Amino acid sequence: MNKIRNSKVYDMALIALFAALTAVFSQISIPIGPVPINLALLSVFACGGALGWKKGAASIAIYILLGIVGVPVFSGFQGGVAKIAGPTGGYIIGYLFAVFIVGLMCDILGKKIWVLPVSMVIGLVVCYAFGTIWFMISMQSGLIESLTACVFPFLPGDAAKIIVATLIVKALDKAHLLPVSKKAKA
Repeated sequence: MNKIRNSKVYDMALIALFAALTAVFSQISIPIGPVPINLALLSVFACGGALGWKKGAASIAIYILLGIVGVPVFSGFQGGVAKIAGPTGGYIIGYLFAVFIVGLMCDILGKKIWVLPVSMVIGLVVCYAFGTIWFMISMQSGLIESLTACVFPFLPGDAAKIIVATLIVKALDKAHLLPVSKKAKA
């Protein structure tokens, strides 16, 4: 099984799977204003924890690039450069930084039960920062107005996503479905 989990084909399949999951989870959304509530971050967090920073970043980069070229992978079955340039584009770009942070921390510190949620909280803060700044510029709004529209309503749901993503990564790791990390081989 370790030979399969360490193969390039297995890695490519997992990268593609998480890109597809992010696209599907983006469609599970509730429009509450300029920024919809969706499950994309659940996939982003699980991707970083499961695949690490290199493969996780590759997966989310594929998702973003598919959207940029017009494939309707973003929330509301939207795609194209206009979506990235719009008010929610910073959050989409923030996914890349979030998966990088989660994956890097897991690669360095392992998939310990405390590492996963701590890395996801840090990734979320960075994603919020990118998204909120982008939203402020795009909508020409102030910080408090932007936080009220784009951050505060999302905190409870994002906390739940962190819990669920942590449980998913731990379950996948326990079931030996994730690639064997270099740290685990040593």
